[in-house]
Amino acid sequence: MIVSVASGKGGTGKTLVATSLALAVSERASVQILDCDVEEPNANLFVHASIERAEPVHVPTPRIDADRCNYCGRCAEVCAYHAIASLPSKVIVFPELCHGCGACSYLCPESAIVEANRQVGVVEIGYRKNLELVQGRLNTGEPMSTPVIRKAKMYIDDQIDNQRDVIIDVAPGTSCPVVEAVQGSDYTILVTEPTPFGLNDLSLAVEMIRYLNIPCGVVINRSSPSRDSLIEKYCRESEIPVLLKIPFDRDIATLYSKGIPLVEVKMRWHDAFLDLFYTLKKGRLHATYNA
Repeated sequence: MIVSVASGKGGTGKTLVATSLALAVSERASVQILDCDVEEPNANLFVHASIERAEPVHVPTPRIDADRCNYCGRCAEVCAYHAIASLPSKVIVFPELCHGCGACSYLCPESAIVEANRQVGVVEIGYRKNLELVQGRLNTGEPMSTPVIRKAKMYIDDQIDNQRDVIIDVAPGTSCPVVEAVQGSDYTILVTEPTPFGLNDLSLAVEMIRYLNIPCGVVINRSSPSRDSLIEKYCRESEIPVLLKIPFDRDIATLYSKGIPLVEVKMRWHDAFLDLFYTLKKGRLHATYNA
């Protein structure tokens, strides 16, 4: 089973939920956690896996053969991302804008364009007992994170015999990197907070997930009885289950700030996350858990 953990906004506790699920499940079975928040991967601050290898991520980028180019401008015409500018006596390539689609080299009438690999990031793989960590890391200054996310998801080993469950820690928001990360998930957990901002961004995330036709449920972090009604009312009207409530608690915040996994210190939360995961896996998605 592939469970992605996403949120409409940053700072809701998405990584707390993703790592807690992975660590709790790893005590019973082999599990993968993918950190697809590649601009700032931080799952390993809690997982503490030992990184054993790293694989570069490349994007094919056009290179112009000046001896063959006749400056017809065809390459610039077909580039949907404006990564090529054709001048009367020169062709300029903007590598950071290139998506590596290959249209320019394929349609060049003079075969004057070849593709060269440009490294945009790295995927690191590490282990901790039954848990495998796969984390993407985008190079500083690179604007496109989707190639790194796509490479990280290639390490999901359930495509053939579905031997391991997978938890995906997704970047915040509803942009292309988020869509790339959640696609193919069996279920998406949306982490939110009981504030007007949290509700607004949750509704955007729900729209996106439903467009992708992925079932979803909500975890309310920094939960408070006096504030939860805001999110609960929306979930009730949208027919979305509230799966778990994590209270606005100083002890939890202290553990999080020190990089100490919640499920390794407080057994009730270990049991709550374990129950939540296996409830999702069995398809009983209506329950609400309060540890």
